[in-house]
Amino acid sequence: MQLEQARHRAEALRQLINKLNYQYYVLDAPSVSDNEYDKLMRELVAIETEFSVLITSDSPTQRVGVTPVSELKEVKHLVPMLSLGNAFNEDEMRAFNKRIKEKLSVSSLVFSGETKFDGLAVNILYENGLLITAATRGDGSTGEDVTHNVRTIPQVPLCLVGENIPQLLEVRGEVVMTHKGFAALNNRQREKDEKIFANPRNAAAGSLRQLDPKVTAERPLSFFAYGIGDYKGNTNLTSHTNILRQLKEWGLPVSTETKSLDGIDACLDYHAEIGARRSELAHDIDGVVFKVNEISQQRELGFVSRAPRWAIAYKFPPLEEITQLLDIEVQVGRTGALTPVARLSPVNVAGVTVTNATLHNIDEIKRKDIKIGDWVYVRRAGDVIPEVVAVIKERRADAGENDIREFIMPTVCPVCESDVVRQEGEAVYRCIGGLSCSAQNIQAIIHFASRKAMNIDGLGDKLIIQLTESGLITTVADLYSLSQEKLAELERMGTKSAENLIAALDKSKDTTLERFIYAMGIREVGEATARTLAMKYKSLDLIEQATTEELETISDIGPVVALNIVSFFKQKHNLEIIQRLLVAGIHWDNKDDEIDLVFSGMSFVLTGSLQVMTRDEAKQKLISMGAKVTGSVSKKTNYVVFGENAGSKYEKAIELGITTLNEESFIKMIEKEK
Repeated sequence: MQLEQARHRAEALRQLINKLNYQYYVLDAPSVSDNEYDKLMRELVAIETEFSVLITSDSPTQRVGVTPVSELKEVKHLVPMLSLGNAFNEDEMRAFNKRIKEKLSVSSLVFSGETKFDGLAVNILYENGLLITAATRGDGSTGEDVTHNVRTIPQVPLCLVGENIPQLLEVRGEVVMTHKGFAALNNRQREKDEKIFANPRNAAAGSLRQLDPKVTAERPLSFFAYGIGDYKGNTNLTSHTNILRQLKEWGLPVSTETKSLDGIDACLDYHAEIGARRSELAHDIDGVVFKVNEISQQRELGFVSRAPRWAIAYKFPPLEEITQLLDIEVQVGRTGALTPVARLSPVNVAGVTVTNATLHNIDEIKRKDIKIGDWVYVRRAGDVIPEVVAVIKERRADAGENDIREFIMPTVCPVCESDVVRQEGEAVYRCIGGLSCSAQNIQAIIHFASRKAMNIDGLGDKLIIQLTESGLITTVADLYSLSQEKLAELERMGTKSAENLIAALDKSKDTTLERFIYAMGIREVGEATARTLAMKYKSLDLIEQATTEELETISDIGPVVALNIVSFFKQKHNLEIIQRLLVAGIHWDNKDDEIDLVFSGMSFVLTGSLQVMTRDEAKQKLISMGAKVTGSVSKKTNYVVFGENAGSKYEKAIELGITTLNEESFIKMIEKEK
């Protein structure tokens, strides 16, 4: 390619890429795929690499500078960046409205309303459409030069687009980071064992003040314009909403939440609406900014001190505050999971007094280096449970040596005193007193009564909750002590329903060893493992006495499941509940256990609709004969049983050469093995 030909192609590519950037970042309406965009960018890079003389400062390829700066220099704003007055309640907003109406001698006003981004304010100077400098707000008159970093932000155009490009334009806006981008950044920081940011605002500010633009380019920064400073151009900008519309036409992103509002009541409604959706927005905001919309009225109102009379920020309660972590306690969930909870010195966060906050798990405590006695950032967004975001480690130096101490996870459950275990590969510690732990009792009883366990007809989740909340039962053993009279007194129960439930409980006493083992709710012991244990030991006493080494020799029982079984039967509370169940009359015989496990070690997959029996019946039949029934086909699968409308699983079995059985062949196979 000749130089002149390359010049024309490079210019065409720059114009096209700038147009695509405008469609993507400003209009939110991309017209090409990411792959097509990347191809165009690669072509422009190739041309500029071959003909370096064609590189221009506004080329999309020049967003990341090559050389880091040695320091952030000062830049003086052409027009000062003023601060805003604040309002914190409706009365202050109405007083603001009254003041400016009296000053202007008008009966009504039109305002513009827009979200107040919680980021870092910047001033970007364009001359004849080209980005010249970018600076932080600083003291309002002078800020830090962050041009090298602002150029890396994709939403910031390096050159303005459209018609009537002004000779000079100072664009005021906010550099922010989305919640999604912030989470991704901290994940990357964590993987690299580098600094974790406390919140999106700190992350945005820290990213923008980097000396090396390549670091900033890797950070997920966004930009939104909200106004102008100095301006020399031909377009007549008569209102604030007009200014924002024009900035958008020149290629600058503005908030999609901006509205024109007629009167103070409309402003208050808008503030309430944004507040209700605050937690759903992609970015953090800390309020709503209201401005008198007409520029002529703004000029007439002028300024007071360093703030305009014609604008105000109606702030929301902060989502984040600083307080002291007084202690760490442990809560036990319905699945036995132990969750550390911070007990805090009371602090108002987002309008709510917060005294507790989740710490998630011990790994999070260690990662954030949280200690009892620390001063911490606490965050609350919407209805989300408050959490400790970060520690202010600098305050530890002011505390006494005995005032800061490490948290240690308990080795016994604080509710039932059963052992606490942490399985390999899991972040969660769990109480294994499943039958006796009152924190887990509802979940344990629901599982115990389920169809595949004790199959207690009529004992559903709502009734179980009602029984526990009324104090009639606290463990599964209490079910068999229920009286018909007490049950009949429950709301929406009645004599007949109570009679039916007592009958169902009596019927459930005649069960099988495998069902009883499954009903215990031992972690990771499902139907198949329960059946395997019943067939192997044929006695509950022998299962209780089994060691991990013995259990690991059994097919499909690995070290984790073996440990779960042994740990469960080591808890005296669990054994006491089991004894009470047996005394209540639960029993089984061994006639079912005498069936040979003819399919032991074999894997089956069921697919399609069966006619003679249901899929669940077929699964139970296979499990009773020692088979493992899985949901996916692999090379380890021995048989695929298929019915009508068998789909991809059947096709994969054919592809892998696995034996397939229709329902008739399957039934014959079972009858023959019996």
